[in-house]
Amino acid sequence: MYGCQQELINNPEFIPFLEYLCTTANKLINYGIYLARQWYFKLGYITGKYDLGKQLKSNFNYQFLHSQAAQETLRLVTESFQSYKELSHQHLAGHLSNKPRLPKYRKKGGLEVITYPKQALRLKENQVRVPLGKKVKAVFKVDIFLLHFSNNFDWKKIREIRIIPRNNCFYVQWVYQL
Repeated sequence: MYGCQQELINNPEFIPFLEYLCTTANKLINYGIYLARQWYFKLGYITGKYDLGKQLKSNFNYQFLHSQAAQETLRLVTESFQSYKELSHQHLAGHLSNKPRLPKYRKKGGLEVITYPKQALRLKENQVRVPLGKKVKAVFKVDIFLLHFSNNFDWKKIREIRIIPRNNCFYVQWVYQL
């Protein structure tokens, strides 16, 4: 069982590259949806867990994000297509009255959630080191950013963090095991 705590990221230095990261994640999702739809229409194939990551490794948007964050982003696309496949089977069997639809593209210029598994994070003196992609370092001259880690958590129980754009602000969600 998992719990989640959300905190506002109120450091104005982080806002420009967090916006760019979330926009890049949105673009990567659209690339993933495009590729998955093409596979479905031309080959009748629903993507496997690692297929999109292998195909999009050379994509600029994939390279801009930290590799594990990019993989988590593409995993969301794969899960949505797997869900579509299961719902289609249930519809054909007569268990669902409404026909499911293929996942649609996200709004151009939108912001998307970025997820970092704990494996990518490091804790040092109540600061969590969040890595950024190599392209971020080239553009922003920053390769990490630090988040304050609350004392009300046990670091060993943290499973992942999510950077969430909402209401012109950014939040961090700490997902932990209960």
